Amino acid sequence: MSEARIDGRAANELRPIKFTRNWLNNAEGSVLVEFGNTRVLCVASFTPGVPRWLTGSGKGWVTSEYSMLPRATHTRSDRESVKGKLGGRTQEISRLVGRSLRAVVDTQQLGENTIVVDCDVLQADGGTRTAAITGAYVALMDAIAWAKANGHVAANRNPISQGVSAVSVGIINGVPMLDLCYHEDVSADTDMNIVCTADGNFVEVQGTAEGKPFDRALLNQLLDLGVKGCGELSALQQAALAL
Repeated sequence: MSEARIDGRAANELRPIKFTRNWLNNAEGSVLVEFGNTRVLCVASFTPGVPRWLTGSGKGWVTSEYSMLPRATHTRSDRESVKGKLGGRTQEISRLVGRSLRAVVDTQQLGENTIVVDCDVLQADGGTRTAAITGAYVALMDAIAWAKANGHVAANRNPISQGVSAVSVGIINGVPMLDLCYHEDVSADTDMNIVCTADGNFVEVQGTAEGKPFDRALLNQLLDLGVKGCGELSALQQAALAL
């Protein structure tokens, strides 16, 4: 893993990661998560009650919405609200974040309550969906702590079974690399996003050969890199939540 990277990192090294909790005054849970120059604001809103199709089930609901601010990238993009419809990428990432969170949520323990996590990309430099998932978990934990403190969820209930995080990996000039920035992402032969629980199991793997197809040996290396990266992110999440 000797390929030089634009920011001087080793091929198996994460970008600098930072969590700033309670970024908003009004939300039950909020965190600004930074993966290098990628910055995503994750805000968890707690509401008693559930969608009609869950009423009376005793189960709660956790979902997510993802969006990118007009000038999160090098050039301005129109707001999707102005266009009048959500783009396919926005819908796909929103669903991915929601699925990732629900993988570690015990909806029975949550009770008939709803948590919506909004993930807004303030600045994009690759890995926005993985940063969103990783930050959303921290915001979700704070929202549940708020719900317990305010009597909406019983103190002895544990709606979250374990942590969840996500990281990008890819192959650049034949070298597997961890946590790609935008410059690396657009030149990668293979681009992959990996979502893992804190115990190292996979929630979702999204991978595509953009150029040359990859073999099983390279796939295994990418999966190992992803598990390693998610393990490091999980430790950083727990450290942030302990503050």
